[in-house]
Amino acid sequence: MAGEPCRRDVGALSVGADTVVGMKRIDDNPSAADAAVTVRGLVKHYGETKALDGVDLDVREGTVMGVLGPNGAGKTTLVRILSTLLAPDAGRAHVAGYDVVRQPRQLRRVIGLTGQYASVDEKLPGWENLYMIGRLLDLPRREARARADELLERFSLTDAGKRPAATYSGGMRRRLDLAASMIGRPKVLFLDEPTTGLDPRTRNEVWDEVKRMVGDGVTVLLTTQYMEEAEQLASELTVVDRGEVIAKGGIEELKAKVGGRTLRVRPADPLQLRPLAAYLDELGITGLASSTVDAQRGAVLVPILSDEQLTAVVGAVTARGITVASITTELPSLDEVFLSLTGHRASAPQDPAPADTREEVAV
Repeated sequence: MAGEPCRRDVGALSVGADTVVGMKRIDDNPSAADAAVTVRGLVKHYGETKALDGVDLDVREGTVMGVLGPNGAGKTTLVRILSTLLAPDAGRAHVAGYDVVRQPRQLRRVIGLTGQYASVDEKLPGWENLYMIGRLLDLPRREARARADELLERFSLTDAGKRPAATYSGGMRRRLDLAASMIGRPKVLFLDEPTTGLDPRTRNEVWDEVKRMVGDGVTVLLTTQYMEEAEQLASELTVVDRGEVIAKGGIEELKAKVGGRTLRVRPADPLQLRPLAAYLDELGITGLASSTVDAQRGAVLVPILSDEQLTAVVGAVTARGITVASITTELPSLDEVFLSLTGHRASAPQDPAPADTREEVAV
């Protein structure tokens, strides 16, 4: 969704306590000057269910804010409110300087929205989908044509531009949907679980396009259950559960807050794996949890909570005289952070290749 069909403003429009002249932005936003999205105390009920319970959020201009949470956490409700599709019960929110409740028409002209499912007209060719949206956004015919051509090329859809969208693969439809959201050159783009149901290759293609958008200065609010997606795209994260923000910060910052590292000891001789694990468990190091064997990667994994434990384990391995191929430490994975914060793992499937967070340890 690229925005509301536009009608030109004539003169001044009074909206509550704000005044809009033409497309001038009202700067009564109480947040920091560099914030593209600010949310304060947002509340939304569905009957007895509280979907959002006092949510606060800031997204800096030109960055990607990843909003993580399980199904039913309130992520989509938040996006619907920020994109003016749903009214909050309490609280305030500004996007690109506009109040989401009092200035919805002005706001819709500077945002884009892509949801979990492509919202294009399947009966129309890809090019006509984009051209139609351009005209609905009040672009002149020549500009709408040029913009459709430009976006088809950018999203690698030029060859398919004359075919009905119904003939597109899932990945092509998602790219067309992203292209449609960019017709109006939005300042802020809302991506609500945009890669749900896509295969890893297509997901990577979508990620590349999102990175290009951010490189062009677009601010993105991304909701996702894919931990790898958050690590690939997000500058900062907000974790929500049961309608509440339970943690926020940079990825490494959240990992540090959760605490703990894993020591990965890889013996030169794979036959030493289980004897090494048994030996470490018998050491009796205070507070040291049981080790586990990662036979596939040929390593013994030891949870480490302090530098003292790290020193003791490395010293014990050295004293034992075991020839070690490598010893590395790893920060918690984002999935482990999510588990620690919410009490359960993300429900979305994870790709088999995790991000490399290893740090070499001298022995």
